[in-house]
Amino acid sequence: MKRFLALGAFLLFCFAFPAEAGEFDAARQRMVKEVLADAAETASYIGSSSFNPAVVRAMGKVERHRFVPSGLVSLAYLNRPLPIGHGQTISQPYIVALMTDLMKVKPGEKVLEIGTGSGYQAAILAELAVSVYSIEIVEALGREAGARLKALGYRNVRTKVGDGYYGWPEAAPFDAIMVTAAASHVPPPLIKQLKPGGRMVIPLGTHFLTQSLMLVEKRKDGSITSRQILPVRFVPLTGGH
Repeated sequence: MKRFLALGAFLLFCFAFPAEAGEFDAARQRMVKEVLADAAETASYIGSSSFNPAVVRAMGKVERHRFVPSGLVSLAYLNRPLPIGHGQTISQPYIVALMTDLMKVKPGEKVLEIGTGSGYQAAILAELAVSVYSIEIVEALGREAGARLKALGYRNVRTKVGDGYYGWPEAAPFDAIMVTAAASHVPPPLIKQLKPGGRMVIPLGTHFLTQSLMLVEKRKDGSITSRQILPVRFVPLTGGH
């Protein structure tokens, strides 16, 4: 397995909004090609040699350089995770595309993201869903991401600072849920907030041992099934739980 890391060293920079439109278009398209190459390489794990065209379009549209620290803008379209400060990272583009694809979000659906980070994954989801609810436990990151998404015009994304383990009960139920930090188990509040027929993508495992990206599905009768997708490395899910 190569490059499937979602963990970086701590760095803190101001986020920048480069002025020139189209400056990074070619780099973004190269990134998408690398993501699709990784999908083909991992087909035996993920069950497909490519991703849904809507996911590919979102990856080609959302400007990742808007979501990385200014000192790392030149690295924004590498297919790798990057540090965003506070011990957190923006995930590898391949992992972003994979997790999004596994959720199978349809137009008109409402999704929940646990771990806003810099807001990049929320922006990708916003291209697919009618509404995105995203929770970040690190206050500085959560407030910055909320302001960034608003400034970039993502009106269908709502963010808040809080402990994602408990979800967003007042906005539930959700058609799909994504957790972008590794948990030791699937949080029961998130299962409760997932609609029957819904899907959750979550990395399970500890910070120091092997983690597995899991697809959890809630059947129409409320029963739960899960399937291991591939090994990953994420920062841990934190909070009062």
